[in-house]
Amino acid sequence: MLKFQHTGIEDVMRFKPWFETQKTHIADYSVGFQFMWHKALAPDHSFFGDCLILRELYAGKYYFYYPISLHGDPAAEEAAISEIERFCRDNDMRLHFTNVPREKLPALVLRYNAASVSDNRRWRDYLYLTDEFLFYAGKKHAGQRNHVNKFKKLYPCWQFRPYTDGDRERVVAFLKEYEEVQLGKEDRLADEEIAEVYAILPHLGEFGMPAGILEAEGKIVAFSAGERCGDMLVIHIEKALRGYEGAYPMIAQQFALAFSDGLKYINRMDDAGDLGLRKSKLQYLPYALVDKYNVIAGRAIDGVQKLPEIETERLLLRPVEDCEAEAYAALAGDIERNRFWGYDYREDHPNIAHMSWFLQSAREDFHHRSEMPLGIFLRETGEFVGETVLHRFGYHAEAEVGVRLLEKFEGNGFAREAVSAYTEYAFSKLGIERMEAKCFRENVRSGKMLLSSGMKEDGADDTYFYFYRTAEM
Repeated sequence: MLKFQHTGIEDVMRFKPWFETQKTHIADYSVGFQFMWHKALAPDHSFFGDCLILRELYAGKYYFYYPISLHGDPAAEEAAISEIERFCRDNDMRLHFTNVPREKLPALVLRYNAASVSDNRRWRDYLYLTDEFLFYAGKKHAGQRNHVNKFKKLYPCWQFRPYTDGDRERVVAFLKEYEEVQLGKEDRLADEEIAEVYAILPHLGEFGMPAGILEAEGKIVAFSAGERCGDMLVIHIEKALRGYEGAYPMIAQQFALAFSDGLKYINRMDDAGDLGLRKSKLQYLPYALVDKYNVIAGRAIDGVQKLPEIETERLLLRPVEDCEAEAYAALAGDIERNRFWGYDYREDHPNIAHMSWFLQSAREDFHHRSEMPLGIFLRETGEFVGETVLHRFGYHAEAEVGVRLLEKFEGNGFAREAVSAYTEYAFSKLGIERMEAKCFRENVRSGKMLLSSGMKEDGADDTYFYFYRTAEM
């Protein structure tokens, strides 16, 4: 099972072998990106086989990066995706993928009966051909070429050289001037980014990230740092003082000349929705905008607008009403009997103020599309018998069914009848292909009930016996 742990600064270097060989052309798969945005995105990581799996928290939701194999093995990546699906199902977590490369998108979407796909323009990376940056040749790059020539004419004693730790104080002073002049407007992302630029400076050598400074008249007027990833050079930092005309195209070209040997592409990151930055990046005529697809995998429960009513020979399965909250609380709050339900509400909610909490909690579970709880009632008298629930909805048309009864109604076959009816509803109305169930090993009666409802044994562990049923059974 996957075990995610928070990605600290000390963890970033562990990822370097994966990033150095990555072929996605997505800048997020880089040491520099993971370091510079580790505070804003609260990243976690895990490993499965030879795959690195990254996860970030954005706007209150977890997003799983498309896993990348150290050896570029598609089968290993597919196995990692299966493990992510299992992790999400076991932890009642929605499955959101991010940074899905275009070439991986069709197969990923086709894994699911339903999937939502988006590709936010503001996060697409700008990818350029390295050769075009080296010389700014041809009519289409005349603007950049003219700016470079003007810079050289204005500052004939200009100098570009690799950055060393001895330059740190001067670069910090340069960044302070840059920050004061060019970050006057409030911009949270810009503020976070410049803070991380300061933070990464002491680690450039440790991370193996090339960096360079451009000087004019003995003063640092531009600074850039990047990273070699696969066949591209990722530009993580590119800052210049705008009072020095041509400094930006000059630092961009000189950095490429110094550090892009043998690389086909230069990735200059996204524009984060800044239209001024977008205009600038487009003026350099990108070879491509690198798509970063988000994919939300669908489950059978996601399209359910309201809970159903299901009739059987003796029972009515339907939502529990407000006037039945007391009877429902008697079932849900019975500690001794609910030890076989596998959940003790006191662990999370030790101070329940009112019995209506139990019913409200069940309704919230459906509102969040975690469970589909139905009360079980006698058809003849309307008396409350118990509850049956569909939950643990998976991403390949799976679900799990559970049932619990008030003690006085046990031994009459009501649990079997309810489970069978809800399972058949799930097959016919929800498109479920595999229904699952489990019971504690010591709960022999429950195991027999599940077998009598049409399920088959599906293994065991130290805690549970497992069962399953498919539509053809």
